[in-house]
Amino acid sequence: MGKIIESTYVTLDGVMEDPQLWSFDYFDPSAMEFAAGLLRRSDAMLMGRRTYDGFAEAWTQRSGDEFSDKFNSMKKYVASTTLKDPTWNNTTVLGSDVAGEVAALKEETDGDIVMYGHGPVARLLLEHNLLDEIHLWIHPLFWGKGASEDILFRPSAEARLQLADTKVLGSGVVILTYTPA
Repeated sequence: MGKIIESTYVTLDGVMEDPQLWSFDYFDPSAMEFAAGLLRRSDAMLMGRRTYDGFAEAWTQRSGDEFSDKFNSMKKYVASTTLKDPTWNNTTVLGSDVAGEVAALKEETDGDIVMYGHGPVARLLLEHNLLDEIHLWIHPLFWGKGASEDILFRPSAEARLQLADTKVLGSGVVILTYTPA
């Protein structure tokens, strides 16, 4: 059975949106190794429509490195009511019972299922006790920008977690790993 692992970049003021604008200065060799390790263990990727649109546009334009080759070849599952014909290869659109379909995916997947970002899909999975690990990459900056939907700290279902690991990178990023309590 696979585990669903969320990996989310966040600033000290809770901004998750557009990490490509603020996170690269902190992506040192230890961050690369941590991120690559998670990706290597993953057999599939789970995402919402917003992440799918951004990732499909960015990653299909790249090849020849570990990240883009893995992203482009692995199975991808998208929770969306509007995406009908995904163009990114190996992409399956989940139906209306996202929680049920994700529970089934966990049962039939041997490796991990990685999920980037903490949006509506992650909140739904938390509500249904389907997230097995959450990696919060806390970046040492206040971004000062972001609409309410771009902020980690917003109303959602209650979920109690326990700290499973802490990794401090040389760049000042702290990766907090949580599992269900």
